[in-house]
Amino acid sequence: MARTNCEECAYFSYDEEYDSYECDFALDEDEIARAAVYGDYYVCPHFQYRDEYRIVRKQI
Repeated sequence: MARTNCEECAYFSYDEEYDSYECDFALDEDEIARAAVYGDYYVCPHFQYRDEYRIVRKQI
């Protein structure tokens, strides 16, 4: 399986209140624990590339 990068994910956004980036997807406790244990090698099942042109392709 390929690794995923949170910085390229559609659910990764900036939170002005906490002045940091975070995942907007509601992960359960098991997924958070797996991400903490595997670190950079964690493969998120909810990963989705941030694709600004997705809607434009549908219009074509």
